[in-house]
Amino acid sequence: MANPVLVEVTRGNLVESRHRGMVVVVDGDGKVVFSQGDVEAGVFPRSACKAMQALPLIESGAADAHAFGNQELALACSSHNGEAAHARLAGTMLAAAGVDESVLECGAHWSFEQPVLINQARLLDRPSALHNNCSGKHAGFVCAACHTGKDLEGYVRYEHPVQAEIRGVMESLTGAALAVDNCGVDGCSIPTYAVPLKSLAHGFAKMATGTGLAPERAKASRRLIEACMAEPFFVAGTGRACTRLMETAPGRIFAKTGAEGVFCAAIPEQGIAIALKCEDGTTRAAESMVAATLARFFTEEPDIHAALMAQANRSMSNWNRIHVGDIRVTDALVA
Repeated sequence: MANPVLVEVTRGNLVESRHRGMVVVVDGDGKVVFSQGDVEAGVFPRSACKAMQALPLIESGAADAHAFGNQELALACSSHNGEAAHARLAGTMLAAAGVDESVLECGAHWSFEQPVLINQARLLDRPSALHNNCSGKHAGFVCAACHTGKDLEGYVRYEHPVQAEIRGVMESLTGAALAVDNCGVDGCSIPTYAVPLKSLAHGFAKMATGTGLAPERAKASRRLIEACMAEPFFVAGTGRACTRLMETAPGRIFAKTGAEGVFCAAIPEQGIAIALKCEDGTTRAAESMVAATLARFFTEEPDIHAALMAQANRSMSNWNRIHVGDIRVTDALVA
């Protein structure tokens, strides 16, 4: 089936670009509350599923052994900007396990955010693995591995016990079979698995509600979701969509982006979760899609609804601050 156009980008009075996509909202029992497009299609969740990948950090006992609080747990679920506070906290997590950044296998890169990158270039000769946007997630992997006595070498590889455990967690949450035939390599070198979009949403709905989960996993899931909502800066950073969305309704919205136009979100108090993908992989469209989808569930709270729709529909200006067009969601996403 052809996915519908969910976001348009205008220039002047004309539509210059159109973004097709799919979005699904699911409750803890797996019931579809809202959908557009082919929600049974397999997608790579990329970094949108980091909260799932962080569960072994808690379930292994490592988080409690190191007295990790909300900031550390949020960073373990993050795709951060590489700001000083992010890199510093990732280093602190590693130190708690008795290791340093030399064990990280995520690679090093400059920040993807231009203001942060400029500041890094002024202060650093080169970025370290701590500045990698996935360093918090990898620090979580390392802490869990050290706590359970696993060898750290090659912890990013498909066959390593760390990745085998994460694979099992994600299979349990999504109900999808994960193996070599639906596996790719993510930007930070760990395996990433294509799963049906609906299954991804259901997995997050189970995390948000505890439905169908063993008590220990339900408790760990809720703890991670609550940590991210409590510390949205450590999930992403200054100016980022994940952080802004969670700050719009503090303690009530969980949101996490992934590369190639993927987004997952949840409203725990309503027992629902969202998964979506912009078909062409464009981040600007995915950010509009998730904001508008979240807004559907806050129609009775005008201030929150308006704030979310302002993130869904936004203007574009050129370098001279002249308005040149708009990014806007189509009627398919408007409540």
